[in-house]
This record gives sequence, C-alpha cells and structure tokens, in this order.
Amino acid sequence: MPETPEDRARKTIDGLLVAAGWMVQDRDSANVNAGRGVAIRGFPLKFGHGFADYLLYVGARAAGVVEAKKEGETGMIIRAPGPMR
Repeated sequence: MPETPEDRARKTIDGLLVAAGWMVQDRDSANVNAGRGVAIRGFPLKFGHGFADYLLYVGARAAGVVEAKKEGETGMIIRAPGPMR
C-alpha cells in the first residue's frame, strides 16, 4: 500500500518530536509516566471534537497539543495555561 501524505506527515512530526526529546507513543499503549515529555498520537478529545494529532504531556500533566496542517498552511499557536516545569 502506498504511503499517504498523512503517513509522511506523521513520520516527520514523530522525528521532530523525538529529536526534541519527546517520547512518542500510540494512544492504545500510552504511558504518561514513561518520561518527562510524552507525546501521544491520535488522542481522543471530548465527544464531538474528534482527535488531537498529538497531545503533549510534561511530568504526566497535559501541557499542549500538536495539530498537523497541510504543507503551506499556517496554524495557530496556543499556550497551555500555567507554567510548564
């Protein structure tokens, strides 16, 4: 089966997160205590809101979201409330 644009984006984002020190995990086998920074792929949001491409945990606490966009599109950056220690 040929690689889709979503597959290529996931590989790129995974690589960038790992290079930045994040532990990237699938939601079905996620362990937010596996390390200081854990990125969980395909995290379900509240009913009717779909999935976050990646939910970021710092010290086992949700700290941010990564939403993939098509190449060339810009996104919005929203900082999570409170300090990220």
